[in-house]
Amino acid sequence: MQSALSGLNDVNRFDPSERSWVTERIRRLEADARRSADTHLWRLELPESWGIDLYLKDESTHPTGSLKHRLARSLFMYALVNGWLGPDTLVVEASSGSTAVSEAHFARMLDLPFVAVMPASTSEAKIALIEAQGGRCHFVSSAEEMCAESRRLAAQSGGNFLNQFTYAERATDWRGNNNIAESILTQLTEEGHPVPSWIVVGAGTGGTSATLGRHLRYHRLPTRMCVVDVENSAFFDGWVTGDPDHTCCGSSRIEGIGRPRVEASFVGQTVDRMIQVPDEASVAGARFLTRRLGRRVGASTGTNIIGVAKIVEEMRAAGETGSIVTLLCDSGDRYTHTYFDDAWVAEQGWALESWTQELERVLPGR
Repeated sequence: MQSALSGLNDVNRFDPSERSWVTERIRRLEADARRSADTHLWRLELPESWGIDLYLKDESTHPTGSLKHRLARSLFMYALVNGWLGPDTLVVEASSGSTAVSEAHFARMLDLPFVAVMPASTSEAKIALIEAQGGRCHFVSSAEEMCAESRRLAAQSGGNFLNQFTYAERATDWRGNNNIAESILTQLTEEGHPVPSWIVVGAGTGGTSATLGRHLRYHRLPTRMCVVDVENSAFFDGWVTGDPDHTCCGSSRIEGIGRPRVEASFVGQTVDRMIQVPDEASVAGARFLTRRLGRRVGASTGTNIIGVAKIVEEMRAAGETGSIVTLLCDSGDRYTHTYFDDAWVAEQGWALESWTQELERVLPGR
């Protein structure tokens, strides 16, 4: 007698070799994470009598030199467990900077070809960093064309567009699993103010602010989330108006943050406050911190410190004490011929002195 079960429509697509390939790639990512030390949380000294502690989470010490190292690992893991990657899959990303450098690093680790789609105006130094990690660069006329061209390339080759601007907010486990939020809070455990009053970050994809904001809410903490935005970026106005489709003209001049549209990874509901920072202030902030730390930091870190300065001034005026955490996103050594070149800065029409004086007044050392 034939079993009724044998008559069921049945399609079995399980491929042992494909599953074995994915398993090995996940093992490589996990092994790399276990070999990697956590990043430092530096304390930037302020007058002790203020009762305000300021910390910098130093993401520049990752193997690929920036905050985007965490994101790149998460994006590859997300793509693997979703079944989007297989042997010889071409991995495509829209990025001319740190994300592409980090993703090229992980693609090589997984034996996958990698292409970064970027504007033709991208500096030779950034191209060299991507190529040094084994990536290939594909050029378009402007930043606005990057995502569409990435989708086209991926579709044409049967590849996968990692799409940091959509998946950054969901690829990282915001509950914990050694994410940046959990790391910061663990490192603050024995400090004078272990639960920060504020965390201040910029927005490139929005993934970092989403992870931090969700983690704070999940653990029922009173910490407020502040996102700093730059010129020629849609995030600030989109958040203020509540328009998730807001766009603006032009491209951000502060590498790593700012976008011409509100990206899908930006979860505005996790943000308590936004501050818009002029580009010249961001560069002044990078140079100010460089002098204080004795080593160069990028202009996105400079943007962060401007937001921090505003909050510190407000806390002092209100007689508040507590701690503030922000990010040191990447090294300023990548920007020797731009943000740290006086002639280049002058060509942009930026005047840094007044912002430098303001930072020295608001954030003096002990």
